[in-house]
Amino acid sequence: MTDKKSESPSRPSRRSVLQFLGAGAAVPAMSSLAACGGGSSGGPEAAGKGELSLVYLGDATQQKAFNQLFDAFNKAHPDIKIKANGIAAKDWGSFANTVSTQIAGGKIPDIVDVATEGQQLFSSKGLLEPLDSYIKKDRSVTDAFYAGIDPHLKEWTTKYGSPDGRTYFIPGGYNTVVMYCNTEVFSKAGVDLPAPDWSWDEFEKAAKQIKEKTGAYMLGIGYGFPFVDIMPWLLTNGASTMDADWKKATFDTPEAIEAATFVKKLLDAGYSPKPGGSFDAPSAYAKGKLATLGGGRWPTLDIRRLKMVDKTHIVNWPKNKENGSPVGWDGWPILKASKKKDMAWTFLKWLMSKEAGEFYASIGGTNVPALTSVAQSKVFTKDAPKGSELLSKAVSYGAPIPSPAKGAEVQTAVTKAWQAALTGTSSVEAALKKANTHIQGLL
Repeated sequence: MTDKKSESPSRPSRRSVLQFLGAGAAVPAMSSLAACGGGSSGGPEAAGKGELSLVYLGDATQQKAFNQLFDAFNKAHPDIKIKANGIAAKDWGSFANTVSTQIAGGKIPDIVDVATEGQQLFSSKGLLEPLDSYIKKDRSVTDAFYAGIDPHLKEWTTKYGSPDGRTYFIPGGYNTVVMYCNTEVFSKAGVDLPAPDWSWDEFEKAAKQIKEKTGAYMLGIGYGFPFVDIMPWLLTNGASTMDADWKKATFDTPEAIEAATFVKKLLDAGYSPKPGGSFDAPSAYAKGKLATLGGGRWPTLDIRRLKMVDKTHIVNWPKNKENGSPVGWDGWPILKASKKKDMAWTFLKWLMSKEAGEFYASIGGTNVPALTSVAQSKVFTKDAPKGSELLSKAVSYGAPIPSPAKGAEVQTAVTKAWQAALTGTSSVEAALKKANTHIQGLL
C-alpha cells in the first residue's frame, strides 16, 4: 500500500497534508529560493522595518520549520519580523479561495508559498503581483540565481505559473522521485544492489527473489498519492496523465495502460501488502520486511530516525522505456494586495542566496535545494543515504506533476481510476479510458 507514514501527502494534492518532521510530506521548499517584485508601498515599511505575513497550505506542525528559517533571516535583517500562518485547506482551490476571502476582509498577507499544484490556479485569480520589475532591478542577484539552478525550473515556472507572459513565481526547492533500497534485504536475498538505471524487469526479478528468500515485500504499492504511486510508473514508460501543455488528457494511451497493468501484476504477485491497511512502511523497512521505499527527499527523515542511513542506497526509479520522475517545486510570489512589497522582496532575495539554501539543507529540509551547487554539496548529502545526489539529477529528465487549474478534480479522477485498475473492480483499459474522458472534460 502507499506508505502513509512517509508518503502521505503530495499536496489530495501533493502538499495538502504537509508536515516537517517524522511522517513527512513534501514540505515547503525553503531552500535557495525566490525573487519577487512589484511596486514600492512607500513610507516606513518600505524602509525595511516592520512585520511581514506569510501564508502557506498546511497546519501548525510545520511552523517549527518556518520559525527556524525566519530566525536565520532575522539575524541578517533584525528590523524585519516574519509571521507565518497555515491554512489547513483540503486542496489548492480551497486555499486560494480562503486567501481571496481574507484579502477582501482586509487581512492581507504579503507572501504566499505555492506548490506546483496551485501556481496556475493562483496566477489565474489575479492575486499576485508581477515580479518582472524586481527581477530587472536586482539582475545581479536574479541572474546568478537562475544560472545556478536547473534551467527546467525556470522554464516550467514560466510556462505553467505565468500564462500571461508576466512573471509571478520564482522557483524554490523541489522534489523528484527515486527509490531507497535496503541494502541488508538485498544482500540477505542474494540480489545484487541495482545499478542507478535499472529496468522494470530487473525490479520484478529482484522482487520475486526477495520474497522467496526473505519473505519481505519489495515496495508499498498504492493509489492515493499520484506523485509516488502513479506518476513514476507512467513517466518511466513514456506516458503521463496529460500532454506537456496540460490541455489534452493522455491517461488512456497504450503506454499508460501498460504501466498500470505492470503495477497490478506486481500487486497480484504479493510483492506489496494489499493497499488500504495500516502497513507502516518505514518501520517495516527498518525491520527488514520491506526492500525499498519510494519518494523524494522526505523519506531521508525516516531513514535517519530509524538509523538506516548506512544501510540504504538510493537508485533511480526502475524504467521500461526511459528514465522518468515527476517534479514538484515551490513558487514564491508577492501578493498584489501587499503594502510591504519592498520588505517582502528583501526576504525573498535572501531566500535566493546560497546561505539560505545551505541553512535549510543543514536543518534537515525535506526538499531538494534549488541551487544545484547546494543540492550536490556535503551540506545536503551529509547524514543522508548514498546516491542522494540522484535527487537533483532527476530534475534534468523529469516532468512537472500535471497541475491544471482544476487540479484537485483531475487528481481525484486519476486516483480513482488507478484504484479500480489495481483492485480489479474494472479492467485496466476500461478504468483509464473512463477517467481520461472525464479529465478531458475538466481541461
